[in-house]
Amino acid sequence: MAEKSNFQPGPGRGRGPGRQGGGGGGGRRGRPAEGGDKTSGDGKDQNELSEKVVFINRSSKVVKGGRRFSFSALIVVGDKQGNKVGLGLGKAGEVADAIRKGGDFARRQMVSIALRGATIPHDVLASYGGAKVLLRPASPGTGIIAGKTVRAVVESCGVRDVLSKSLGSANAANVAKATLSALLSLRLLNDIFARRGLKAPVKNSSVIPVVATVPPPIASAPASAPTEPAPISA
Repeated sequence: MAEKSNFQPGPGRGRGPGRQGGGGGGGRRGRPAEGGDKTSGDGKDQNELSEKVVFINRSSKVVKGGRRFSFSALIVVGDKQGNKVGLGLGKAGEVADAIRKGGDFARRQMVSIALRGATIPHDVLASYGGAKVLLRPASPGTGIIAGKTVRAVVESCGVRDVLSKSLGSANAANVAKATLSALLSLRLLNDIFARRGLKAPVKNSSVIPVVATVPPPIASAPASAPTEPAPISA
């Protein structure tokens, strides 16, 4: 009887001695806490960034035992406010690893873009390799008129109204890099004046100067004196 009183059940809740070391259900519930570090603490800034997969390419290599596949993923990351946007290309033997590598590389290559509200300040044409991308500002409510590759880049940048045209090569990597190059070449009017050491003009749309113009008087021909008929000679 004394030996039975010394028995203490383990944390396995009666599942047998083989599962007591694992802690039963309590051990499995604690596993997400280890992976949850990505969404807490330092990972808070990462949640604010939007990550989009632009293109995934698969390549194969024929070897003696068969084929070996490798994947490359083109990833664009941005905060949709113009402050941070980056482009990265990751390569790995698995798709998930390629996406993770591309996202990490894109976060390290982030740059800021000069925007004017929800559109771009002016027209711009940029090229990378054989691809050319033309971007034009659009009025509010137009939306993003672009293909899937250009759309992914400008949406991550924070542009909501833009007109675009992809010229030349349709390679996804070159089109994405040409789009990013076009966004980097944008300049605001105040920045241009500041670099030249000039003062930017102040535009006040509430006050519109009105200049009254008086039409010039119409010149009239001088009145001629009445002429007498010439005398008739006999």
